[in-house]
Amino acid sequence: MINLLTTAKAAKQSVAQLTTEQKNKALFKMADALIKNTDKILNANAIDVENSRGVISDVMIDRLMLNESRVKAMADGIRHVAKLPDPVGHTLKEHVREDGLKITRVSVPIGVIAIIYESRPNVTSDAAALSLKSGNVCVLRGGKEAINSGIAIVAALREGLREADVCEDAINLVTDITRESATALMKANGYVDMLIPRGGAGLINACINNATVPCIQTGTGICHIYVEKTADLDMAVNIVNNAKTSRPSVCNAAEVLLVEDSIKEKILPLIYNKLVVERKQGGQIPVELRLDKSAATVIDGTLATENDFDTEFLDYILAVKCVSGVDEAVEHISAHSTGHSEAIISSDDKKIAKFTNGVDSAAVYVNASTRFTDGGEFGLGCEMGISTQKLHARGPMGLEELTTYKYIINGNGHIR
Repeated sequence: MINLLTTAKAAKQSVAQLTTEQKNKALFKMADALIKNTDKILNANAIDVENSRGVISDVMIDRLMLNESRVKAMADGIRHVAKLPDPVGHTLKEHVREDGLKITRVSVPIGVIAIIYESRPNVTSDAAALSLKSGNVCVLRGGKEAINSGIAIVAALREGLREADVCEDAINLVTDITRESATALMKANGYVDMLIPRGGAGLINACINNATVPCIQTGTGICHIYVEKTADLDMAVNIVNNAKTSRPSVCNAAEVLLVEDSIKEKILPLIYNKLVVERKQGGQIPVELRLDKSAATVIDGTLATENDFDTEFLDYILAVKCVSGVDEAVEHISAHSTGHSEAIISSDDKKIAKFTNGVDSAAVYVNASTRFTDGGEFGLGCEMGISTQKLHARGPMGLEELTTYKYIINGNGHIR
């Protein structure tokens, strides 16, 4: 590990000094190399998938699995990052004192960014692309489930760097998949300038509790949807269905549905029909509804425990609770949310304002699915992670969030 970190640190200065043109050329070459090496990447991924069957859930297998279209999407994501404005070298603020001393705040790379993540191979290419475009060196430490995929992807990305005459040590992969390697990154003071964990609650908490290097808290996603009494019911059903079932294994999927008590007999049967009955009839996995006592008087499901409202299921499971109105909805979210994404479905502007002002999460939606909390959907190209903290970065982390700033002061013999 120390050799890899030393190599990464040594590359920091040359990567930070790359011009926009050099970075963009490298990114396009990296994308081309992914496509060129698709067969190698898919063969390596097939080994990971086979090794993981029976070890992780089918939903998590879907997160791990690659195909030609997903590799192409990874390459397209890199190309999109190349087309985004360079976040480095911008004058953020300028001040000239009365004595002529000029003080300028300029955006600069952070340095060496370490990312610890789990079984999503696309994170490897996303993180590498964002790091390079923002002038940073990345140290990637994926999960054991995706180790072969990671090796193949990074080999292709480094091939692209070589073809662009850019130091290939801008992208580094930790192949040691023991807990010791993760701990080493958490404590790599002097080598790692920022650590970003991206995964489940266990990984994130381990980093937050043990890291001695600066660490971004990318929280788990216990995302809520509140259906207020004035909601368009068809809209509400479609949004809930999308937020829960389009890809339940990701952090922006809905985990909790809050329904205003006065409309529970109208909306809950519609939800049940869409998420359970129609999915069964279509040969799809039905959603298991975990209901509070009030919801259980209207539709069938499993009686919810208190823990169900504090769980990121990452599966076809949805906790359902009836609330008296927007105040109780906001109160419930404040008590149980991880600060990721919440939504209100309503046509009452006053209730909407009360919800958006009262909910303290990184992303608050009005009449839209929580599934949009994503760097690509937000116009960031792709994302390094979704920050649920409030200092430095919040929400999807793109290029700007991977920079810091320094002051450049120009004088003419000034002394104090």
